[in-house]
Amino acid sequence: MGIEQDIHQQNFRNEYQKAVINLIYTFNWLRDQTQLKLGCHDLTMQQFNILRILRGAGAPMSTLQIRERMLDKMSDTSRIVDRLIVKELVQKNTCERDKRLVDVKITDKGLSLLNCLDSSSDELDRIMGNLTEEEAKQLNILLDKVRESALVEA
Repeated sequence: MGIEQDIHQQNFRNEYQKAVINLIYTFNWLRDQTQLKLGCHDLTMQQFNILRILRGAGAPMSTLQIRERMLDKMSDTSRIVDRLIVKELVQKNTCERDKRLVDVKITDKGLSLLNCLDSSSDELDRIMGNLTEEEAKQLNILLDKVRESALVEA
C-alpha cells in the first residue's frame, strides 16, 4: 500500500509534502513496530536507547553525555535513568573526578537484557524486510542528505 491508501489522501501539494508526510507516517509505524518488540521486555524505546548507549560507551557516563547521544533529544534523560535504576538495569555512582556529578553505568542485568534483545535482532531487521540491503543503504544516504540540507539552511 502507498501513503495515499494508508492515510486516505490522494492529493498532495507536491512530492516534497508527500515525502514529509510519508516520513512522519513511516516513523510512527516503525516506532510502533519496535515498541511491540521492546514491550515484551517492559522496555521503552528511550530506555533501550540509553542501555545501548551505555553498553557502547563501555564506561560510565553522565546523564548529559547520554542525552547528547540519544536519538530522541527531547527525552527527560534523568527520569528515564531513574526508571532503569528501579528495574536494576543501570546504577548511579558519584563521579570520581567531580563529586558534584553522577555517573550512570549499565548493570549485568542490563547487559543480559541487551544480549537477549540482540539475539532477536533479526526480528527487528525484518521490519525493514521489504528493502534490499542496497536499498537500505540508499535510504540511509537520502535521509542523511535531508538532514544536511536542513543544517545548511539553519
